Amino acid sequence: MQSSAYGASLAGGAFDAQNFIKQPQTILRFLSWLFSIVVFATITGEGYINPESKQEAKCMFNGDDSACSYAMGIGVLAFLACVIFLILDAYFPQISNAKDRKYIVIGDLVFSAAWTFLWFICFCVLANQWSKTTGTAAPADAARAVLVFSFFSIFTWGLLSYFAYARYRQGISEFEQEYRDPASDHSTPYPPSPYTTSNTGYQQSPFPQNQQNQGEYQPPAY
Repeated sequence: MQSSAYGASLAGGAFDAQNFIKQPQTILRFLSWLFSIVVFATITGEGYINPESKQEAKCMFNGDDSACSYAMGIGVLAFLACVIFLILDAYFPQISNAKDRKYIVIGDLVFSAAWTFLWFICFCVLANQWSKTTGTAAPADAARAVLVFSFFSIFTWGLLSYFAYARYRQGISEFEQEYRDPASDHSTPYPPSPYTTSNTGYQQSPFPQNQQNQGEYQPPAY
């Protein structure tokens, strides 16, 4: 009998907070959440500088406002996603419908893979713009912090993608073990028909021959 579905026990068990905190996915989501805060909070607080020759504040990464906006957008969405998926991970064992679990796992896999790629693009863009940045007005420590934690986010979201894919494959294998198509499963023979017997030859009558002769009609002798 199936005791789990998509990497979690069946619904009905009590929530184990200690086990939940120790899970690799929980630790990775917390780190991703923390890294995203550092990225968008640093850009919001110190990412825009006001050069002496201009009145309008510009992005610290070579004055490219689109680079700062892109990093802030990725960071804020990653922050919200980590909170949502943490709640879903905590509530996941209480979901009894296997299809709902499947949709959550697929959503986690798609989002994690997409954000792995987007963080990679973010790091490449910021690193390229920072290499072109000149002048002493740019806060070097803040820029390096954004670059470092953007780089770390690539690995945390990549590992989240790996664990989501492993959980998806585990759910598929559990379903295949639970259900086997009789048409393709040749290891299990079909049950014998109730109308057939093991002996296909002529079956002798249960009544003896002498009893049949005794039961025949004989005319009286005069």
